[in-house]
Amino acid sequence: MSFEPRTKLERRIFEAAEHELANAGIVTPVTVFARMGWLSGLQNWEREQAPSLEAIAAVGPDKLADAREILRRWAGQRGLTPGESTYVSTNRGRRPLKFTTSGDEAAEQEYRTHWISPDLSDKKRERLVQKQNTAPDLVVIIPLKDWTCAGCQDTGPFLIMDNVGQLCLTCADMDHLLFLPSGDATLTRRAKKASGLSAVVVKFSRNRKRYERQGILVEESALEQAEQSCLADEEVRLRRRERDRERRADEDIELMARMAELIGRLFPNCPAERATAIARHTGLRGSGRVGRSAAGRALDEEALTRAVIASIRHEDTEYDELLMSGVEREAAREKIRTKIDSVLDQWRG
Repeated sequence: MSFEPRTKLERRIFEAAEHELANAGIVTPVTVFARMGWLSGLQNWEREQAPSLEAIAAVGPDKLADAREILRRWAGQRGLTPGESTYVSTNRGRRPLKFTTSGDEAAEQEYRTHWISPDLSDKKRERLVQKQNTAPDLVVIIPLKDWTCAGCQDTGPFLIMDNVGQLCLTCADMDHLLFLPSGDATLTRRAKKASGLSAVVVKFSRNRKRYERQGILVEESALEQAEQSCLADEEVRLRRRERDRERRADEDIELMARMAELIGRLFPNCPAERATAIARHTGLRGSGRVGRSAAGRALDEEALTRAVIASIRHEDTEYDELLMSGVEREAAREKIRTKIDSVLDQWRG
């Protein structure tokens, strides 16, 4: 028996949870609520700059409790296997993160619960659980304004949050690390793997209103080892990248053709050129659209139907104009729902 959402809140949680299950293979209250737009200050919580997860939530504790119960029922109906995750801060102290303002242990445990499909192999389930419980990378910040170290009262080009406040790398015992800028994924991966201590370096983007990765800090010996390793197999990696590029291009063409074919079967009256355009749009590599999700690549009928609906919404209704005029997203969708249903019925024949 499948879990059928009956209310607007249940529908939103259902959609977010299904998306997480299809893409990540593991579902948690934190990732579902973040996908719903309730946790916009998540990085502040992870750095202990907020006293609890509920303190940064866009909704109150009662609604969060209702949402956790809905999510639990959804997971039960889906037959998912529960487990418990570990959440620690990205600060130097690595203290356990707090979810609730009240500190209620039952609610805290609900937040720590995760769910995994029992259909996965033991090895994959073990890998997902291990990844979920791996402590997050230490995060070092490039400050945008003047700051003072809580330890030595000096300053510097990098700071790291600690339980006592902002620390320079010297006071955090990390001043022996070297900065490796982003740009070479292989070099970064090998240097991080070889380094006993490392940290991700981020900088806040005022335009995008978020922290963006700038590189990593690693030990000098690890960087030298990684550089030597990259020089040794540079030609091999170049040939492999070229082969991978050609293979991905072929796969994308084949995937979009199969998507267009399935759209044509689901909606026989949809014009062929429109089905092709929808497949090309939703299956674009790197777009993050439904066609690039696990369900989309598996040619799931529900996923492709959502792609068709999205196309109708933007191409055949006044949805975009409503948003530009200031109408709220949910209200705009409600206004055009009848028109979308009409086009779907017409295309289904």
